[in-house]
Amino acid sequence: MKQKLMFLYLKTGGGHLSPAKSVAQWVEKNYGNTNEVDLVDGFNGVQPLVKLIVEDGYRKSQEKARWVFEGLYAIHKIKLIAHLSGILVSKFVRPLLEKKILCDKPDKIVIFHFFLIKPVNEIIKKHQLKTPVLIVVTDPFTAHPIWFLDKQQNFIVFSELLKNRLIAVNNISPEKIHTFPFILNEKFSSRLADEMKESIRIKYDIPPKSKVIMIMGGADGIPRGGKILKKLLNSDIKAHILIVCGRNSNLFEKALELKRVYNANNLSVFGFIDYVYELLNISDLVITKCGASTFMEVLMCGKIPIINSYLWEQEKGNVDFICENQLGLYEKNVNRIPFVIKSIMQSSTELDFYRSNIDRMGLMNGTSQVSEFILQFS
Repeated sequence: MKQKLMFLYLKTGGGHLSPAKSVAQWVEKNYGNTNEVDLVDGFNGVQPLVKLIVEDGYRKSQEKARWVFEGLYAIHKIKLIAHLSGILVSKFVRPLLEKKILCDKPDKIVIFHFFLIKPVNEIIKKHQLKTPVLIVVTDPFTAHPIWFLDKQQNFIVFSELLKNRLIAVNNISPEKIHTFPFILNEKFSSRLADEMKESIRIKYDIPPKSKVIMIMGGADGIPRGGKILKKLLNSDIKAHILIVCGRNSNLFEKALELKRVYNANNLSVFGFIDYVYELLNISDLVITKCGASTFMEVLMCGKIPIINSYLWEQEKGNVDFICENQLGLYEKNVNRIPFVIKSIMQSSTELDFYRSNIDRMGLMNGTSQVSEFILQFS
């Protein structure tokens, strides 16, 4: 009989679903004959208002009112507030999740979003289940306080920095913390050969010798993406521009309109796609936000990130990691982005400097290691 694994996630950006899918795909590919993975949206079937507040609220606050998200993050450092939020979400999530768990009887549960920890724990306790539970903390350096309200959990984390902080500040036992490289889709474990890059350029009508600037955020696009694109089109930068808008239909329409207005043959516009890896491999610089999966994908492809925005404080550690190790730059002023890009692209020394720093980090894809650990964990 196959071992049943239940992976729980929420669609608040792509940073929770993406690692869950990566591990699920690896397990099914390598151990599908003895294991089966059920990817479960923790909000499946809950009241629309709850999804509207949590999922749509996350997207809208990033796009139009980042201070709302950052303010909520700050007040959740108060334990009482964090506990109240967990209780409130659990009230709506637990009944449906309880039916799912009792019906499917998973052998292990792996949680990829902090809002699902409390309802799962309550279900396990109520029914006296012996099901092992693992928490995958998807923030590599600075993590949301709700992740660690229950210190008795077993945590998978993606940096020694976070592990040390959990031990020193959160008083979590070192035995409960398991550290691995960050989880990405398996294809990010290696870079494309030059011949493949040329075929991708041909496929998407990108001149063979041109420099390529990519603008991307995550599944929900990049904040201020339209302004960034307009600044680049108004500059004298000689490069082909790729913009990936994700599910952000407003940004997609804005980018197409700018392409028409500027008659920009050097601009390619993409919506929600599954070939970001291919586009990253042919890029030189990537203007992006600093979500965990996004910036790690950029670095694993050996590309230089120009960070324009991040969510305080949750993504601050990601920005610090890039800047302190001189892997890229943080430039929040949209007006200055063209000057920053020109400075780097016109200097082969500067390009090589950042590229060599990225290579020197020796970043690894942790998907196989995390997957093996999950399969063996009890």
